[in-house]
Amino acid sequence: MTPTAPPDDEQGHSGQTAEQATEQAAGQPLLPLAGQTPPMRADAARNRTRLLEAAARLVAERGPEHLTMEAVAAAASVGKGTVFRRFGDRGGLLMALLDHSERLYQESFLTGPPPLGPGAPPVRRLEEFGIATLRHLAAHRALLLAAEPEACRRFEPPPRRLVLTHLTALLREADVGGDAELLAHTLASHLDVALLHHLTRRRGMPLDRLEAGWLDLVARVTRT
Repeated sequence: MTPTAPPDDEQGHSGQTAEQATEQAAGQPLLPLAGQTPPMRADAARNRTRLLEAAARLVAERGPEHLTMEAVAAAASVGKGTVFRRFGDRGGLLMALLDHSERLYQESFLTGPPPLGPGAPPVRRLEEFGIATLRHLAAHRALLLAAEPEACRRFEPPPRRLVLTHLTALLREADVGGDAELLAHTLASHLDVALLHHLTRRRGMPLDRLEAGWLDLVARVTRT
């Protein structure tokens, strides 16, 4: 089911620290860690694992761009409806395949050590967050590209909304002025897997150039 966008006041409150805002975001049902699922019966958990193993084999053999719900159902010897009930849609299946890496990435900035995690000055955390995100996108580029939703829904998935909430909270804590939520979208546009793919694969830019560009963008936005 497509998550409903939270009200504007749930995107981070003025006066909150980044830690408080991101903890609030992480604790809301609409902003779970990717792949987070309620407790399952043992047989349901085994079936989910079997489906993910079949999907992983197909990705390894054909690439994520060729992964379909029908192919996973056939590889796991189950009905197509079983795959849809378990993962919702193809994007949900791909995010489930990314679950472990996405969970580690999110935990690194929500609860990890500084300067990426809580405890460092907000501008320093912004700098580290962008570099960590670019490296995460580069490491999992193919799966993340395949999991991208259609254009009108690309800002709705919980992992992307958590990134925007985190950026908004850090900008407000840094007291940069202006509309922090819109500035967060501006910063997040630099942390886009499709853009990373275009710049690194089509334009031949090294990742360290994108990282340097992120630091320059943060400095301009925060006037540091």
